[in-house]
Formats: sequence, C-alpha cells, structure tokens
Amino acid sequence: MIFGRKKSIPSELTKKPWWREYGEALLVAAILALIIRTFIVQAFKIPSGSMEDTLLIGDHLLVNKFIYGLPIPFTNKHFLAIRHPQRGDVIVFEFPEDADKPYFERRDFIKRVIGTPGDKVEVRNKRVYINGKLYAIEQERHKESSVVGPQYGPRDNMRPVEVPPGSYFVMGDNRDRSYDSRFWGFVPEGNIKGLAFIKYWSWDSKKHWPRFNRIGRLIE
Repeated sequence: MIFGRKKSIPSELTKKPWWREYGEALLVAAILALIIRTFIVQAFKIPSGSMEDTLLIGDHLLVNKFIYGLPIPFTNKHFLAIRHPQRGDVIVFEFPEDADKPYFERRDFIKRVIGTPGDKVEVRNKRVYINGKLYAIEQERHKESSVVGPQYGPRDNMRPVEVPPGSYFVMGDNRDRSYDSRFWGFVPEGNIKGLAFIKYWSWDSKKHWPRFNRIGRLIE
C-alpha cells in the first residue's frame, strides 16, 4: 500500500460552466475597458465645425487622458501630471458653465489653448495678441471677411484679459464660428480631460463615405 497519494479529480468536476467562463471574461474585459477609458485614452466624435479645418464634423479622435495628470473619477482633480497644457494644445474639457448640472449632463468641448496662466490675451479686428504681440497660427481660419464691432460681442474685438492662475484661454480654429473663451471665460485646469492627439476615423455624412485621407493623422 502506498500512502500519501492523492486521488485525481475528474476534469468534468473542476471545469466551470460555459456561462460562468463567458461571464468572467466579459467582466474582466469591461473592467479593463473602463480603466483604459478613465486613465489612458478616450474616444470622442466631433459634432460641430468650430475647429475646422483642423477637425471636421464626423472626425473621430483619441484623447490622451494621463498627460495632464490621472483623473480622479467623478471629480475635477488630477494627480501625477506629466506636464501642464501648453499654448497650441488641442484639448477636450468639461464646459465650465455646466458645473452646476448633474455629472452625466455636462458637455465636453474641444478647443485650442491660446492663453496660459499669466498671459494677457486681446483680440483686435480678428487678430489675437498675447502679451502685446501678434499671435498667428497656420491652423486659424476666418471664413467671414467682415469685422463686427464690439457692440456685437467679443468675436472680432475683445479687450485685454489676464488668464488667472490654474486656468486657460481657449479658442476654436474656426474663429468666426466658435463659441469659446471670448464669450464665456476661462477653462479651469481641473476641467481639462486630455490632449487630442490623433484622428482614427472620419466619416463624411454628406457623401456617405469615409475620409480616408484624414484617418490616422496626428492633430497639430
């Protein structure tokens, strides 16, 4: 007689039911997807033309969620930031005027950073001046030739404003058709969700056809 030998258990008795295996696999996949979406990268779709021609309606893009710091879910706080937003960055942020709305009713906007903390930003006859110097970029577009006076709002003429600490002044590249910091003020850094960095898909709803020349293009 041999002592200490354990009896083997038939595999049929140890194998999990198929529904349990699939359920566990789906649960793990869902958790991983949530972690990636919350802390690493998130997909967004462009619904308006305020960033033309950099971003068109129907462009789908990915946003780096960790470069400005890992977000703490359901708050506007971040930690372990690689760097702060810089002038020229295209950012996705929670619209500041939605702060009093329930969390799931708040809207996300996408604009370009124009002014950083301490900058003095001014608009004169459509042209942007930062700290008294003209700031012109190749991405900006002016699709209306006429210049409207200050009595019609700050679109083409805006008095100098200083960007407060921890905030940013943003504008759309389609300057004549963008609702941005000229109208509603600054973006607190805590509202910024990430840096838009690549277009992974683009769909032209008028032609019902993909824009293949835009797919995989970096956002500059």
